Amino acid sequence: MVLPSTHDVALAAERRTAARLLLAHPLVTSNGPHSDTFPLIRRHADWLAQRFQQVFGYRLLVEASYARLFKAGLGPGSGHRLERPSTGTPFTPRTYAYLTLALSVLVTAPEQILLSQLVADLRAAAVDAGIEISDTGRQAERRTLAAALRQLVDWGVLAETEGHVSAVAEERGGEALLSVDRDIARAVVAGPLAQSRDGADLVRRAADPGFGGPRTYVRRRLVETPVVHLDDLTGAEREWLRTRQRRESQAFSELLGLEAEIRAEGIALVDPDGDLTDLHLPGTGTVAQAALLLAGRLVDRLRPEDAGHPAAGGRLVIGVPVPDGLLPELLDELVEEYGRRGNWRRGLLEDREGLLAAVLDLLVRMRLMAPAGRPVRAGGHGLPEGYEDAAPDGRSVTDVSGARGQDRTDRTDRTDRTGGAGGWVLLAGAARFATTVAVTSRTEPSAADNAEASEASGEDDAEPSRADNADHVTQEPPR
Repeated sequence: MVLPSTHDVALAAERRTAARLLLAHPLVTSNGPHSDTFPLIRRHADWLAQRFQQVFGYRLLVEASYARLFKAGLGPGSGHRLERPSTGTPFTPRTYAYLTLALSVLVTAPEQILLSQLVADLRAAAVDAGIEISDTGRQAERRTLAAALRQLVDWGVLAETEGHVSAVAEERGGEALLSVDRDIARAVVAGPLAQSRDGADLVRRAADPGFGGPRTYVRRRLVETPVVHLDDLTGAEREWLRTRQRRESQAFSELLGLEAEIRAEGIALVDPDGDLTDLHLPGTGTVAQAALLLAGRLVDRLRPEDAGHPAAGGRLVIGVPVPDGLLPELLDELVEEYGRRGNWRRGLLEDREGLLAAVLDLLVRMRLMAPAGRPVRAGGHGLPEGYEDAAPDGRSVTDVSGARGQDRTDRTDRTDRTGGAGGWVLLAGAARFATTVAVTSRTEPSAADNAEASEASGEDDAEPSRADNADHVTQEPPR
């Protein structure tokens, strides 16, 4: 056996670092927050472009000042939303509308433009497109527009030469001089806009893996989502994964440093470094702590018996319906046990319905819960036109029908903020996050405790705890 040389090991590490960065941040600029790694991307541009195309069907464009990895979508319900950095609030449809209108203007804008002129051009573009936008003189509209323009600054499409784009949100409408990078503006949009009939068609077309078929789609799904349950895949995709999952695990480890956890219900790629994701669980803040604890309680209550792979005599259980009323009940218990004596955000403690909605939103994004009756890909949901979903040559695949428990489709459209009316399903991946909770009493807070409390308070806009001897809650996922 020939061991790799020091040069080979260093080369592989550089390429892995560059690939991980592009996967987490598909647009990297030479003067942006990841400028220190940008030279690695340029150095290995040809190799990276070839690997991303072969493995994921992604196109990589590397220029002197930026690198853009053109990812494809995964179909309905699988997008990665944009959020306002200051609050974590998701972009609204109107924020996206402002964002796309601004891009349509900036691809042909001069190299420098006044903020007031950009806003005027944006409004004119909305009229041309037949899009109705509200009066930008309203405070809420000005803030929404400012959030869209701030995202363009973060991407490097705009640079604030004098002043700031946030001036658009000022009461009297401030001014700023902006520099425009038209090349980056043109590179932002990755979907097939010209061929799409509407937004829903764009989402379906973007998810089409093309000639790569099931192989390409499964690889994208594995690397872009926290966990892939078997009914997230068509019959053809499940058949391909079944015969290659060990080989693919090794490939992902070498290319991206990810470790595969293979279970009867599906597969998750785990990042030991924890920086290749935009979602974190366990995490800091009230919502993340409550979500972790709630998932653990649900697993304890609803863990199915005789679950396993049918080939080994087990019963495939991908999801278990959550009894009506259980979610608010468990959340109330957690608030009483941990929230009131911890550093949980006071506003959320007083708004249990809002807290539960935020917790469920995080668990759904983590693929640990799903609304009852939500259609799945195994049933043909969200497939592009002409996509072959059956296993080739009549090969047998794992039957996933009914694996999410009782069919409650007729109630899905009545789901309210609390999840009590429409129903929810606890997914198998949640078992990985069953927690061990340790509550330790502290009479004198340490410096680390104070730093942790300050961090949590800053993230959640919470007031610092006024009780120095408040109990401290720690949560650890299973190893």
